[in-house]
Amino acid sequence: MDTNSNKIITAGLMAYGMSGKVFHAPFLNAHSGFNLKAITERNQKKAQEDYPNVISYNSIDELLNDSEIDLIVINTPNNLHYEHVKLALQNGKNILVEKPFTATSAQAKELFELADQVGKQIFFYQNRRWDSDFASVKKVLASNKLGKLIEMHLRYDRYRNVIGPKAFKENPVEASGLLYDLGPHLLDQVISLFGKPLSYHKVTGKNRVGTLVDDYFTIQLNYPDSVNVFVTSSMLVVNPQAAFVLHGIDGSFVKQRADIQEEQLLAGIKLTDNGYGIELNGKEGHLTTIDAEGNKSEEIIPSEIGSYLPLFEAVYQALVNDKPYPVTREDVLTQLEIIES
Repeated sequence: MDTNSNKIITAGLMAYGMSGKVFHAPFLNAHSGFNLKAITERNQKKAQEDYPNVISYNSIDELLNDSEIDLIVINTPNNLHYEHVKLALQNGKNILVEKPFTATSAQAKELFELADQVGKQIFFYQNRRWDSDFASVKKVLASNKLGKLIEMHLRYDRYRNVIGPKAFKENPVEASGLLYDLGPHLLDQVISLFGKPLSYHKVTGKNRVGTLVDDYFTIQLNYPDSVNVFVTSSMLVVNPQAAFVLHGIDGSFVKQRADIQEEQLLAGIKLTDNGYGIELNGKEGHLTTIDAEGNKSEEIIPSEIGSYLPLFEAVYQALVNDKPYPVTREDVLTQLEIIES
């Protein structure tokens, strides 16, 4: 990693549930530019089993009052993001916030103004830009083997036919439901490729027995040059379809959702272990192209290696060397405007 500096950023986590244990602590610990000093654990104390030197605070206030901490990771429930971002900024912290950043674009704009007033930076944890499967999609698009793009489909499906235990996802509070849960992932991938759409059309649904929130959505986004993008997610798909399907005038590309990082980290695999971030065999993308004479060619696209460490490197470079962070405020506002519409 090109740190270009000996500066160490002292970091703290607001929670040590699944996201803290899997998506944040391993990377803050692995990156030489960060010192993971403290984690808030209000109930069970488990962080020191993994990181013996970390401080386990009993409250968010204790974490925010630690004057040594430069960066706070806000990985609390969705409906608390606005409140916790505001508190962290008021306590003079830079912040890395999980998706969705806030429930509304109005909340986001208010927090951007506050960050500017206190001279602190907000970073958005949109880790799916660094998935192995999405990296393969970007590689194919950059190759221009598809020719002019006509349409792209992105899906993120699960089968969970019961109401889940997490109240902030299943009760009709701010930023609840599937659209706020998986919509930010899919929309951010689209926005990172194509920017703000010319127009869009959104449909949501409630299909599980007893559900109080949406568990299905599909959004069509229209882009210049007749490019149409469709993002879809459902919690009741028994046989998941391909995660990425792209059609251009010269070919088609089909790719399964195959990034393995979450599964590996949950299983205790370390970032430094052999095989980390490498998709399983058989998950490669399939590219079909056609030439001017109508002859088809089939090509297997080898999987890229996935790693979320570059996200943390981007945070480090922004804090230490003032380099632009790849997920912009405009990206997040576009995402929220679509979700809240």
